[in-house]
Amino acid sequence: MTDTSEVPTGPLAGIRVVEMGVWVAGPAAGGLLADWGADVIKIEPPTGDPARAFGRLLGGDMDNNPPFELDNRSKRSVVLDVTTDKGRTAALELIATADVFLTNIRPAALERVGLDPDTLLGDDERLVYALITGFGLEGPDADQAAYDIAAYWARAGIADLLTAPGEDPPFQRGGMGDHTVAMTGAAMVCAALVGRQATGRGQLVTTSLLRQGAYTVGFDLNVYLMWGREIALGRRQTMGNPAMNNYVAGDGKRFWIVGLDGARHWPSLARAVEHPEWLEEGHDYSTPLGRFQQAAELIAQLDEIFATRPLAEWAEVFAADPEFFWSPVNRLEDLLADPQFHAAGGLVQVPDGSTSTTMLATPVDFHGTPAGPRATAPELGQHTDEVLAELTGAHALPRPSRDQVEARVGPLAEEEWAGCEAIIEREAAQGIEVTDRYLVYVVQQARQS
Repeated sequence: MTDTSEVPTGPLAGIRVVEMGVWVAGPAAGGLLADWGADVIKIEPPTGDPARAFGRLLGGDMDNNPPFELDNRSKRSVVLDVTTDKGRTAALELIATADVFLTNIRPAALERVGLDPDTLLGDDERLVYALITGFGLEGPDADQAAYDIAAYWARAGIADLLTAPGEDPPFQRGGMGDHTVAMTGAAMVCAALVGRQATGRGQLVTTSLLRQGAYTVGFDLNVYLMWGREIALGRRQTMGNPAMNNYVAGDGKRFWIVGLDGARHWPSLARAVEHPEWLEEGHDYSTPLGRFQQAAELIAQLDEIFATRPLAEWAEVFAADPEFFWSPVNRLEDLLADPQFHAAGGLVQVPDGSTSTTMLATPVDFHGTPAGPRATAPELGQHTDEVLAELTGAHALPRPSRDQVEARVGPLAEEEWAGCEAIIEREAAQGIEVTDRYLVYVVQQARQS
C-alpha cells in the first residue's frame, strides 16, 4: 500500500501542461512530464483518446489497459469537443492557464480548430508550444499521417539496417519509436522552459518521428555522410570479432560477449574457455587479423565449448575476470526477475486508491527533487467538472489592472504587461490571487536583470 501523502512532487511541480495527444507519442511525452511533477491536463474528445482501446486491440479482456496506463498516469482528463465553439472556447481558456501546450495532432487539423502555433503563441508569448509530428513541418509529406512503424522504423532506415541480406525486415515492438520521440519531446519542453526563464518568452518547439529515427541510427548515418560507406549488418556465424558476439549455453540460454577491444578483452575470453594456447605468438587466433580471417571456425569452436555448461556456471567463470564483459540476453520474465533491474529503479509503485499498482518507471531519477507517479491513468472525462470549476474560480478572483501596476512603475511595454497577464492566469488557475504589488515586484526585478 502506498501513502499518497508521501508521493514526491518532482522538479516540474508548479508547471501546468495542457496535452491534446492521441495514441502514444504525444501522451507518452506528457506522461513523462507528469511523472516528473507537472500538472498535466489531458484534453480528450467525447470518444476519448483512441489509445484507450489498446486493451481491446491487444485481445485482452482485463479491466485495465497497460499501454495506456504507462503513458497517461498522473494526468487529469477533461472532455472537450474542440470542433464546437463551446469546446474550443473552453480549451483556449484552459491553455491560457498553462505553461506548456503539448500535442501530436497533425498541424492542419490544429489550424482548423484554431489551436495552431501562430494563434496560441500570438495570444500568450510565454507559452511553450510543443509539437510532435511524423515528418516535420515543411516538405511535401509534412501533413501526412504517420505511425512510428512508418516514419521512425521504415522511412528513417532502421528496418533496412536491421535486415539481413535475403531476409524480410524485422517488425519493431509496440511504441518503440513513439517512446523514443517522447523522451525528446519531454527534453525539448524542459529546455524551452529554461529558455523562458532567461528571455521571458515561450516558443514553438518541434520534433518528428522521422528525425528521431534518423538520430537513433546516427552512428550509421554519419559514417555514410562523412565516409560514403555503409556498415554491414553483423551475422553471428561470421562476426569479424568473435569476442563481440552472442552464444548459447548448454541450457539453451543465450548471452552476449562484449569484447570490443581485442587487446584488452580477447585474453579474458581465451582464459575463460580454457584455451590459453590461443594467446601464444604464432597461433591463428592470437591477433585480431587472425581471428577475423578464421572467424567462422573460431565461432564454431566457441559454440561447442559454451554448449557444455549451463549459463549459471558460465556466469561464475565470467565473474572471476573483471575484464570479461558480457550480458545475458534476457526475456521479459528474466528482466523482471533481474535484481539489478530492480536495484536500478526499473519499477515503480503507482498509487491506486488505497493500494498501489506496479508499473515500469520512467528512465530518470531526480536525486534532489524526487519524482514519481501520483495516480493511475484517469477515466475518460474524470476531471472535467473539477478543471472547469477551477477556470470559473480563476475568473472570479480579483485581477489587478494595468493602470494599477503602471501607477507604481510607470508605463509598461506590451511584452511586460503580457507577462503580467500570464502570471495572473497561471496563478488564478491554482486559485491564487495575484496582487498589483506582486506584479510591481516582478516588473522591477525583470527591469533590473
